[in-house]
Amino acid sequence: MQFDEDRVRAALETAWSLDTAQQWSKENPANGQCNVTSAVIHDLFGGHVLRTPCAGVWHYYNRIDGQRCDLTDSQFVRPGARFAVPDPYQDEVTDRDAAMEGIPEREYEALKVALLDRLS
Repeated sequence: MQFDEDRVRAALETAWSLDTAQQWSKENPANGQCNVTSAVIHDLFGGHVLRTPCAGVWHYYNRIDGQRCDLTDSQFVRPGARFAVPDPYQDEVTDRDAAMEGIPEREYEALKVALLDRLS
């Protein structure tokens, strides 16, 4: 499957839910979705999983085709934002397993199924 950032961003907006992360809200759908999203995107499109410190926790995102791609960055500017935009991003290369640490597999499966459904 070819990665099209605009198309994937639009699909994620409706794929995220309480089934994909407990921090989800209608006003801020990307809230709490970074871990699971970075793992699903890595598995579907390849590239690398990256992370950067954000208010004492790790924020996860991807590098695809050599470009940083933070598909959950909208969580920092919408109502209910828990954190400010990372400044600067450190782009530490990590892996899918680190992103999924502590995340239930059911959240991963729910997001993967929902995203694939919206992209098809």
